[in-house]
Amino acid sequence: MHAAHERIGYERLKAAHDGIGLHAQPLLVPITLAVGERDADTAEREAATLAELGFEITRSGPGSLHVRSIPALLARAEPEGLLRDVLTDLREHGQSRRIASARDELLSTMACHGAVRANRRLSLPEMNALLRDMEITERSGQCNHGRPTWARFSLVEIDRWFLRGR
Repeated sequence: MHAAHERIGYERLKAAHDGIGLHAQPLLVPITLAVGERDADTAEREAATLAELGFEITRSGPGSLHVRSIPALLARAEPEGLLRDVLTDLREHGQSRRIASARDELLSTMACHGAVRANRRLSLPEMNALLRDMEITERSGQCNHGRPTWARFSLVEIDRWFLRGR
């Protein structure tokens, strides 16, 4: 039940977050970041892409950037390293999945912590609601960590466990 509830929670969090998009967290004091000239050029050229990812960046010199906002969901992450990695991805590949990957990991952790625990007894309506939610949730066959949420056993296997017919 924990694995199923975790998957349902994760998919709901992801859908809700996808609906509102990435919000930027303005910084009280902008960060000045020393970068190579190629990265500064990339940041200037890809300003719109960076803004969609939640970064507000202005070039402040040939090899320096002012970071005025970061992705709100990742506000506790180390923004300098994350930004450097994103700039490298944009320069080398024209895109970056680092923000989405970090977001998905955070949402997965949140869903895990919010899911029902193993020793909690669910009422019959709660059990039915969990099963109905599983029916409409994508990838509900496993949790975010890859554990299965259900298993199928034949009647012969079940009879063998309880020594029926012996």
